[in-house]
Amino acid sequence: QVQLAESGGGLVQAGGSLRLSCAASGRSLSTYAVGWFRQGPGKEREFVAAINWSGRSKDYTESVKGRFTISRDNTKNTAYLQMNSLKPEDTAVYTCAASNWGGPSSRPTVYGYWGQGTQVTVSS
Repeated sequence: QVQLAESGGGLVQAGGSLRLSCAASGRSLSTYAVGWFRQGPGKEREFVAAINWSGRSKDYTESVKGRFTISRDNTKNTAYLQMNSLKPEDTAVYTCAASNWGGPSSRPTVYGYWGQGTQVTVSS
């Protein structure tokens, strides 16, 4: 069983950048796809980005394309979400998830393992 822990959230001004990390323990993350989801205040959880087990296949929600980059370092058992040009509407709790499906997916139901989340707040 894999445990996930996010870090890197915080308060940033609009236009700024943050890099979120998703560190895995318990098992190697290398065979799992990883997804990032977020839930803003008063909003439902939404898909942000996902990456397959090898890092060669990625998917993004339309609103973050060109601004966010998902990556992974399997030697460090960690996945990342680089967020640039942040906007106030990006404010949310960001949570990473792992799926032994292998491929990137926007469907939360394929992810069996979830972290606790990290808060990202973007001020205007």
